[in-house]
Amino acid sequence: QVQLAESGGGLVQPGGSLRLSCKVSGPSSDEFDTFLMDWYRQAPGKQREFVATIISSGGTHVADSVKGRFTISRDNAKKMIYLQMNNLKFEDTAVYYCRKAATHIWGQGTQVTVSP
Repeated sequence: QVQLAESGGGLVQPGGSLRLSCKVSGPSSDEFDTFLMDWYRQAPGKQREFVATIISSGGTHVADSVKGRFTISRDNAKKMIYLQMNNLKFEDTAVYYCRKAATHIWGQGTQVTVSP
């Protein structure tokens, strides 16, 4: 059974940086290597929205709203997914979730708050 656990959220000033982590437990390393993984976020009062995705080979795609500021990466040996967030803005405030792509497997989320 695949389980996801996010960490790394917190309070940061505008222009600051955070790195979120998503630990994947359950699959073997060989299985994890094949996983497509996503980051999503949900701001208060808004629908959950796509942030970034990474395929097994390491290719990535990020939403236009975060392009040039956020980078998704993976460490297959550690079964980890990362979201490096730079130049954070007020509108990046949200709960951030990782997901095994195209499934209903989500983590519990980690809160990111951008505030002076």
